[in-house]
Amino acid sequence: MFYYLLKYVLLGPLLKLCFRPRIEGLEHIPPDGAAIVAGNHLSFADHFLMPAMLKRRITFLAKAEYFTGPGLKGRLVAAFFRSAGQIPVDRSGRGAAQAAIEEGLGVLGRDELLGIYPEGTRSHDGRLYKGRVGVAAMALRAGVQVIPCAMVGTFELQPPGRKIPRLGRVTIRFGEPLDFSRYAGMENEKVILRAVTDEIINAILKLSGQEYVDRYATEVRAELEAARKTA
Repeated sequence: MFYYLLKYVLLGPLLKLCFRPRIEGLEHIPPDGAAIVAGNHLSFADHFLMPAMLKRRITFLAKAEYFTGPGLKGRLVAAFFRSAGQIPVDRSGRGAAQAAIEEGLGVLGRDELLGIYPEGTRSHDGRLYKGRVGVAAMALRAGVQVIPCAMVGTFELQPPGRKIPRLGRVTIRFGEPLDFSRYAGMENEKVILRAVTDEIINAILKLSGQEYVDRYATEVRAELEAARKTA
C-alpha cells in the first residue's frame, strides 16, 4: 500500500518535477507475468525514477548497506527502501552471488517484475561496464525474457556523491524483450552465461549510447582508489 502512496503521491510527482522524464519504449514492458528489467546504473535516483514511471510494480535488488545504517536515520532509510520495493542483498562473502540469484528467482516466481543492474554497481564515471552473469543465471533458470533499459542523463544531474540532484531532463528507454529460450537447460554453462550477459549489456549499450569498458566497474574503481592513496 505504501509503495503506491510513495509512487503516486509522495515521491513520484517530485521525481517528475525534478527530472521531467521522457519515456520511450514503454510498450515493451509486459502487462503481467514475470520478466527482468536490466538497466544501466548511473545515479542514486535510478532506484526510484524508473520504477515511478512504470504502471506495474517492480522489485529491485539493492545493496544491503542501504538497509543497515546506524541510528534513527538508518532505520528510516531502510524502511524507505523496503517501501520502495527494494530487497537487500549482501554482496560480501562467497555465497553472496547465489543469495542474490535466489532472491531474484523468488520475485520472478511470484510472476512479478524484477529490476537488476547487470554491472553490479553504480558507474563512477558514466561509462558502461562489463556485466555480471547473475542476470543471465536468473533469466535462464526462470525462463523469462529480459527487457533492456537505459537511463540517459541521470549521471549529469546526480552523479555519485551528489546528494541533491540538479534540475534537468532525463530519458528512460526500454528496448525490445530479449528471449533466451534457445539456451534452456544451459544455465550452469559458464560460456552460455557470459554470452547471454554480453547480449544484455550490448542491448543496453545501444539504448544508452555510453562508452563501453570491457572490465568490471568494481575492479576499475578499486584501482583508482588505490592510486589516489599512493599519490
